[in-house]
Amino acid sequence: MNLYIEILKFIIYSLLIVVISKYILVKLLRKLAESLELSPKAVGNIAGVATSVPEFLTVSFSAFAGFIGTSAYNILSSNVINLLQYIFSIYLNKNQKSIQNKAIKIDLVMVAITIIIPILMLVTKLEFNISIVPIFILLFIFFYYINSNVHKLYLKKQDTKLSEEIIEESKKIRGRKTVVTKYIIYLLVTAIGLYIVGNSLSNVLTNLCNTFNIPEIFLGVALGFITSLPELITFFESQKHYKNENSNELGVIEATNNLLTSNILNLFVIQTIGIIIYTIFG
Repeated sequence: MNLYIEILKFIIYSLLIVVISKYILVKLLRKLAESLELSPKAVGNIAGVATSVPEFLTVSFSAFAGFIGTSAYNILSSNVINLLQYIFSIYLNKNQKSIQNKAIKIDLVMVAITIIIPILMLVTKLEFNISIVPIFILLFIFFYYINSNVHKLYLKKQDTKLSEEIIEESKKIRGRKTVVTKYIIYLLVTAIGLYIVGNSLSNVLTNLCNTFNIPEIFLGVALGFITSLPELITFFESQKHYKNENSNELGVIEATNNLLTSNILNLFVIQTIGIIIYTIFG
């Protein structure tokens, strides 16, 4: 019976992270980005960062609990599921033509690489240890550089149009000095809540692995599925928003940048943090 209780806790805590991220964190970060009149690309990055928070928490606490294998499978399954959800959202919204843009194609190639790398590491049994941290950091910088430049080359016109729309929307809240401060305070409170839930999830992971011998691969894949739900939501929301304004391509651009940012953060940044935590505390 205790096993079922721990599994129930695992599901509840994981879903709490998703719910808090989706209904509070993502919306707060979007509003903050708009209030600061950030560029379209920056808004996409904000969404990618926001939807990667669940992975950051589950990977960090898994590594702290000593389960680096769980965090590795978590990242791999998250990145795979992110891509599948993206493709599903594109086809369901009938936006296949919009992904023909060269910048989007290059972004999707980089997304594929974020899946291939961890697969090769797991297949070849290459350990996720501190020695690969510098490589991951360099790859993150390289991917970010490519993404920035292809947007300048192939999406300048669309980015300008989207920027004007964001500025128009932000005029409603411009001039209110307390807005940004309020959002920052809300974000801090949200972060504390996520930390508490994440710590509880870490304790459950420890019990499931050590007491009930649940394989790390099973827990990692389960976490990957659960922590990828915010991306599914943002993929559909971005395309639905711009579809209503007859700007399908803009919605695809935002969804694609959300996907790429989330995946490169998951593999190169969050996995690196997990490795460092595991090396020190695991």
